[in-house]
Amino acid sequence: MPVRRQPSPSTGATSEIWPSGGRHLWPSGEASAVQSHARGHLVYAASGVLTVHTEGGTSVAPANRVAWTPADFTHYHRAHGDTDMRIVFLAPSLARLLPDRPAVFLASGLAREALLALTGPRDDNSGAEEPSYRRSARSRLLRVLVDELREAHEQPLHLPEPRDDRLQAIARMLYETPGDTATLAELGKRIGAGTRTLSRLFHDELGMTFYEWRTQLRICHALVLLADGHDTTHTAYACGWANPSGFIAAFTNIIGTTPGRYRKSGRPTA
Repeated sequence: MPVRRQPSPSTGATSEIWPSGGRHLWPSGEASAVQSHARGHLVYAASGVLTVHTEGGTSVAPANRVAWTPADFTHYHRAHGDTDMRIVFLAPSLARLLPDRPAVFLASGLAREALLALTGPRDDNSGAEEPSYRRSARSRLLRVLVDELREAHEQPLHLPEPRDDRLQAIARMLYETPGDTATLAELGKRIGAGTRTLSRLFHDELGMTFYEWRTQLRICHALVLLADGHDTTHTAYACGWANPSGFIAAFTNIIGTTPGRYRKSGRPTA
């Protein structure tokens, strides 16, 4: 979903914000306002699933991923399932070590623990404006976190947003019905475009084939359904797989754990 689609007004969130980051406890479906920040920031879902929407597309961050948004990128976040969202802002000296575009990284165990420590409950008796760490300790934790992300591979959980009108028409249809099993030729007939032209557009504009893009879309939708409590079989058919085994294989290949384990744990292993 592109960032130009304004999310619903935020209601029901519990938030705690300090200069270096913060924490939001959001019910499923909660969304932030469209915004941008002077500093780049990392977001992590300690539970639930987050989507980060920018003009370039949608990044999905389940509980074993960390999403990075550089400074001045217009964006908004949406929660799928009850979500514990953690935010860490980075100084320019650290932000320059990460990509200059939105990205999603696999979160190692150490990266997760650093994020949780940096955004954990405050000591209300300390008088601190943020989690009670000495500045030197906090700086070390931030450096460890960034080093861990630099060592991690970027993950294919970004759904690029088409710009071409014909691709946008196909994207709208599949956003609404991710389980649609129509071929690219059949979708092309609906919008009056040829298969060869559409294939070239997917490759040139989005850097992937139509089938790769549709698989990404389906996995994104599957994460949302699983976060909302649906089981593997329902999710497989709702997302267009002919049988659960095909869905399990595709999901495991991209997410790194089976749908059943992901749904049961809410926090898959890296």
